[in-house]
Amino acid sequence: MILVTGATGLVGRPLVETLAAAGHAVRAVSRDPAAAPPPPAGVETVTGDPSRPSGLAAAAFDGVTALFLHPRAAGESAAALVALARDHGVRRVVALAALNIDDDPDDQPSRHRGDRNKEAEDAAADSGLAWTSLRSGTFAASSLHAWGAQIRAGDTVRGPYPDFAEAPVHERDLAEVAAAALTTDGLHGRRLELTGPRALTHAAMVTEIGRVLGRPLRHQAVPADAAALAMVRQGVAEPFVTALMARYRRELDRPATVTDTVDEVLGRPARGYGDWVADHADDFRA
Repeated sequence: MILVTGATGLVGRPLVETLAAAGHAVRAVSRDPAAAPPPPAGVETVTGDPSRPSGLAAAAFDGVTALFLHPRAAGESAAALVALARDHGVRRVVALAALNIDDDPDDQPSRHRGDRNKEAEDAAADSGLAWTSLRSGTFAASSLHAWGAQIRAGDTVRGPYPDFAEAPVHERDLAEVAAAALTTDGLHGRRLELTGPRALTHAAMVTEIGRVLGRPLRHQAVPADAAALAMVRQGVAEPFVTALMARYRRELDRPATVTDTVDEVLGRPARGYGDWVADHADDFRA
């Protein structure tokens, strides 16, 4: 039995689907199962808050041999959750983390949204269990959050730093690598750096979205200060916005990190950004 935290999220949901499709027994932890889409057939759902491990019923760990540790779901309680899992007989833990895990915490944008990547990786590595850490690059889905509303409204995407480049990773690639780490023995003790197959600038990503949608999309640069102010006015937390703009400035002239780890683990090329856009095309349409 594999226990998945963050089971209804961007990576957790396809992970549950991948494991279930391969015939593995899966138990999904959710704070509010009734509010989430129904899980795949055969997947057990347990109500609980991974950030409060003491509140998880002992039955949640019955028969569990492997744990997927989500850094936002577990939060500051990652070590306590892993210790509880170990005490109940869990033998393997796979933690989701991030490429920028070793940066100053204040410089990590996702930390301001609740991700505790360092805590999750350290909890896994220090657990005494077989462990793997998935150091993910930027999720391809971030572009939907950043630009989706503008693309649904018109053909111009306005944003800062059009030449900023990164190699966005498809959430299903992350899920399939996580499934391999949870169910096979070749990845123990590794910190896997996971990205998409090639780097794209923000402007090129907008062009690629347009190509897939069959629309003449273009990226129009706006000053970073104006973009930041607009995000805050739209309700985005100011500490996140500040860290994000600082990251763009800091890494603008650095080569984007691109790895072939997805290829190595899965034995096939990583999904490209165009593949991700095609999978989410309806989300960009009005």
